[in-house]
Amino acid sequence: MKLSVFTVATPDMQPEQLAKAAAQAGIEGIEWRFKEIPADAAAEAPSFWRHNRCSIDPGGSEQDWQEFQQAAEKHGRRSLAVVPYLQCGDLEETEKVMRAAKVVNASFIRVGVPGYDRRQNYNELFDQAVRYLHEVEDLARTYNVKAIVETHHLTITPSASLAHRLVSSFNPDQIGVLYDPGNMVHEGYENYRMGLELLGPYLAHVHVKNGGYQRHTAEDGSSSTWSSGWVALNHGAVPWSQVIQDLKSVGYEGYYGVEDFSGTYSSGEMLTRFAEQMRAWSEQKQLT
Repeated sequence: MKLSVFTVATPDMQPEQLAKAAAQAGIEGIEWRFKEIPADAAAEAPSFWRHNRCSIDPGGSEQDWQEFQQAAEKHGRRSLAVVPYLQCGDLEETEKVMRAAKVVNASFIRVGVPGYDRRQNYNELFDQAVRYLHEVEDLARTYNVKAIVETHHLTITPSASLAHRLVSSFNPDQIGVLYDPGNMVHEGYENYRMGLELLGPYLAHVHVKNGGYQRHTAEDGSSSTWSSGWVALNHGAVPWSQVIQDLKSVGYEGYYGVEDFSGTYSSGEMLTRFAEQMRAWSEQKQLT
């Protein structure tokens, strides 16, 4: 089982600290977050999406970017991916991320898909995404870096089937899918094995986190609502032992990348527990 870490989940660590901690935990790959730290966040405590110290600055030079690869190499780790927050249609920024991936010797990047919030018709958004991916496919071929779309809530690809619909007309050598069952707790759940069987050669990477549900009851008890949120890996709605067996059933041999947003453990302990838990799940017998 090959493990990786997306550095969005380790915001308090500098790149070399992260690479060292990954090595100590037995995590081989690093997915570098590609996002600037907002000027007004620099004095804040480290956080996943604002003051994240383990992020490649898109405004940096190639020499700056090389420091991330050097940190990985120093501790015998592999720079697996560069993971930005691209807008669908932004080819200039997409090419910049491809270039960064080549600098750090990464295999793939995440590309943008349209969000969905009921304000624009899905079919229009789908057509927009297809036009963008045609251009992205050319860039991926030029840079020899795969572009992947993520199963993510509040987008037009919340499920395996909708992600497959988007990518199915493209070459899976250039365009693939990042399968994220944790996101599917919020939106997009389908039988895991069925979705994986559908994705076939487009299954490029897997993210590992978990989510759960909380009930909110009105003060007078007359009604209740539910919300979803992040929880520790072994306390959520995703049955990871089963998902791992389903991934094995379709021949998946790629990386499992941790993206734990629960805040249950410190970054170093989270990495260690992730590696231990994944290997324990992998060794369990198939569930029925």
